[in-house]
Amino acid sequence: MDQYIGRLLDDRYEILELIGTGGMAVVYKARCHRLNRLVAIKILKDEFSQDEEFRRRFHAEGEAVAMLSHPNIVQVYDVSSTDNANFIVMELIDGISLKQYMEKKGVLNWKETLHFAMQIAKGLEHAHSRGIIHRDIKPHNVMVLKNGSVKVMDFGIARVMSKSNTLTKEALGSVHYISPEQAKGGHTDNRSDLYSLSVVMYEMMTGRPPYDGESPVAVAIQHINGGAAMPSTLNPNIPGGLEQIIMKGMALELQDRYVSATEMLQDMEEFRKNPAILFHYRTIIDSSTRPITVVSDAKPRTTADKVVQAKTGTRIPSDSMRLRTDSDGMWVRKQTAGTPGSPAGAAKKRTGNGAGSNTARNREAAEAARRAQQRRAAQERQREEEERSRVATVAIVICSAVAILAIVLFLFALFNGVLLNKTQEIVKVPELVGQVYSDYLAQELDDFTIQLLPQQYNDKYEKGHIMHQEPAGGTEVKKGTDIWITISMGEEPEVKIMDDYVGFRQEEVKSALEGQGFRPIFSPEPSAEYPEGVIIRTDPVARTELEEGQAIKIYVSSGPDVQTAKMINVVGEGKERAVELLKTKGFEKVRTITVESEETAGTVVYQSETAGEEIDVNTEILLEISQGPAETQAPATTQPPEQTPEPTPTETQGNWSVQSISFALPVRDTSYTVVVYRDGVPITGEYTINPGTDVFSLGEVEGYGTVIFDLVIDGVVYSSKPVEF
Repeated sequence: MDQYIGRLLDDRYEILELIGTGGMAVVYKARCHRLNRLVAIKILKDEFSQDEEFRRRFHAEGEAVAMLSHPNIVQVYDVSSTDNANFIVMELIDGISLKQYMEKKGVLNWKETLHFAMQIAKGLEHAHSRGIIHRDIKPHNVMVLKNGSVKVMDFGIARVMSKSNTLTKEALGSVHYISPEQAKGGHTDNRSDLYSLSVVMYEMMTGRPPYDGESPVAVAIQHINGGAAMPSTLNPNIPGGLEQIIMKGMALELQDRYVSATEMLQDMEEFRKNPAILFHYRTIIDSSTRPITVVSDAKPRTTADKVVQAKTGTRIPSDSMRLRTDSDGMWVRKQTAGTPGSPAGAAKKRTGNGAGSNTARNREAAEAARRAQQRRAAQERQREEEERSRVATVAIVICSAVAILAIVLFLFALFNGVLLNKTQEIVKVPELVGQVYSDYLAQELDDFTIQLLPQQYNDKYEKGHIMHQEPAGGTEVKKGTDIWITISMGEEPEVKIMDDYVGFRQEEVKSALEGQGFRPIFSPEPSAEYPEGVIIRTDPVARTELEEGQAIKIYVSSGPDVQTAKMINVVGEGKERAVELLKTKGFEKVRTITVESEETAGTVVYQSETAGEEIDVNTEILLEISQGPAETQAPATTQPPEQTPEPTPTETQGNWSVQSISFALPVRDTSYTVVVYRDGVPITGEYTINPGTDVFSLGEVEGYGTVIFDLVIDGVVYSSKPVEF
């Protein structure tokens, strides 16, 4: 029997069952009795609990992750020690690890790989912006939820950047995904995480990690030396652009990798929009711009390679047919010495059989062998010609069938075009060339989606005017089609000066800087002054002279920096005392209403927020105050089944009426769930919201007085709406 199952930690967490065991800790499923919810608890193993260094690192994990709040990172609720148990309380994930998912599905397609990789990169982007490096990114530490989203977990060897950035000689992390600098015990930064993420992408697309060996040391040395085979040699179905992203992230030299997760996400987004795209990168070797190209096939070295070869149809040459260079630099086929049919093997047969009188016999045998070889060659040529003839016949039949099918489809589309067009709305593209681009213009074109291409210098069109659009004005297209526009930057100046982009939106600034040949690097930063997605400041600042191809750091508002505090329990306190206690915790928005109750008059009988939870200090706290026991009781009446008596409005409650209730939703890339609460009580089930939905409507709701409606997204209150009936 496990020593922890059935125990109650901190008089709060009841250990229910074992979930899994890691290198440093054991993870259990538990119930929090204070908040009545299931959680995951990670408890440091006994053999490490007496080691100060392990305890420090274990608690550092909890403290590091507690600084983070992102949908792609596992949330940490509490870090504590009790009864010689050091533990971290986390959200309980209903899903499987990415490693289990990969083992179940085998080689993933590029869409799944990109879907998972972008979510992992977004989680890393958030962690890196808070100064935290994960240092152990691998499929085992990524959880795949039932809705397809992923969460990065196990920051067991994460450290804050401001502290020591060098690894000890301990083997930290998994050697198959470790970066070269980690393998050497050198300085590591956020680019080490991007290397490991690229290795995970490599494995998702090929079914095996880029390096393998008989021992961890052998694998680590391969990471240090580099030279991994291009993933397309194992899976030819990998798009070129995605392969380039993987190999750039796995670059041996730090300077050749992506600078940040943000930069990597930008390339992923470009590839998502256009899977046929190819990138060009600068290298530190010669500073030249060149694409990453595909190399020839390689022999499978593991069972996973053979599985990929079988699934993808990639032909892998045998050892005896691999290419090498001879002393003159010519490509020749390598044959194993001593094998039948090779010159060395033939020589080996000829040696040791005697000479002199046997010379004539040897010549006759050689001549017979030569004639037999010629006959075999002639037979082989004949078989090849017959095979080519069969292939040509099959090809002609297939081409004829395809041509006939194409003609049939064309005639069907020609004669039924009117019927087909009834299922989709056709609109005419407006003429935008020559107009001044603005947010208002984009909002007016609600039948289309405006996409910005990098801006260009142009002598004909003034700065800020649209110089090109695709599709062209007057073209008839389906409603919702993307219109790609290019904005003129006017005449190109001799010396380029940094413009003042403060207050502009990120998409416009990216288009403008890339059009001038600069490399914008976007970094999120909280701001109460600027809305989310708007530029706060730049480095270098406005009116600074710029160099060709210079990298420019752009700080983008992520919205107000939310200050949170732990909610306290004020039920049973007097009204004035409860308000005073809440204000000492930072909760200034406290509203009270009087309700009928058998409790003592003036005492709090209900609070809208749950005690113990971390919430925004700007959240409005609703307190219900007892008006004392009623002097008389109304006679009981029998109500029909499944009906309740209609509440009687009081002077302060207003009149019974009907209101239409709706909530504005956030813009997110992945689906999420919402639940609506009415005065702290859920009135809807869980609704799944798909990306692109901006409004959630309850329709008409009956009530009286002031009612608080809360929109809860993925278990967190997103917005509260007081409604007067």
